[in-house]
Amino acid sequence: MLIQQHITDIPTATGTMRTTVYRPQQAGQFNAIIFYSEIFQQTGPIARSAAILAGHGFVVLVPEIFHEFNPIGTVLAYDDAGKDKGNADKFAKPLEHHDSDTVAMISYLQEQSFFASKVFSMGVCIGGHLAFRAALNAQIKGAFCLYPTDIHSNTLPCANGNDSLSRCGDIQGPLFLVFGKQDPHVSPEGRKLIYQTLSDQQREFTWLEVNAQHAFMRDEGERYDAAQALRCYLMAIEFFQQIS
Repeated sequence: MLIQQHITDIPTATGTMRTTVYRPQQAGQFNAIIFYSEIFQQTGPIARSAAILAGHGFVVLVPEIFHEFNPIGTVLAYDDAGKDKGNADKFAKPLEHHDSDTVAMISYLQEQSFFASKVFSMGVCIGGHLAFRAALNAQIKGAFCLYPTDIHSNTLPCANGNDSLSRCGDIQGPLFLVFGKQDPHVSPEGRKLIYQTLSDQQREFTWLEVNAQHAFMRDEGERYDAAQALRCYLMAIEFFQQIS
């Protein structure tokens, strides 16, 4: 399936958020995936991931998740300076502002002639957390979360009691969570906490732990695991197709 892409600037409660839209070239209406990036925003690996998903018949939105703190179009490098800036942005933006960004993207989709009816979420690293967080919104019909950080530790700013794990009982759609066993960012104890909390809340979720490091989906750098990445793309596509 051939795809096209364009840029749109979406108004949000906290300012303009540049968002790249990937979608099939053919005419028709398609369900959508909000694809949340790592702290570096829309790098080459993120763009390629979005294109893969769109090529399987989805509208894919890639927002600039830290639009409040950076000039429009900012992409951080995969180096120490980029990591430091991205982490500073991560710890400066309240989860409530991510919530309002999600609302804005859903509203945008509902105004588009190429959108069918359902919105899903997916992401990597902090984006995995944001995909999980987006599922608190009842209009998100399913979330695929790849090595989501900061869920177990409640280290992202938010109002008391409004952290993502404490509120997971509000999630109505199915979840699919994937963790790397060699990921130092989410300890075995942290993974157990997430699993047990979701179980206690009787949420519908699929759980997978693989032998891989953090950022194993990123097709740049020494941690990239092509076999695991391909497997995850196929599982994500099947997951979204089943609930479409």
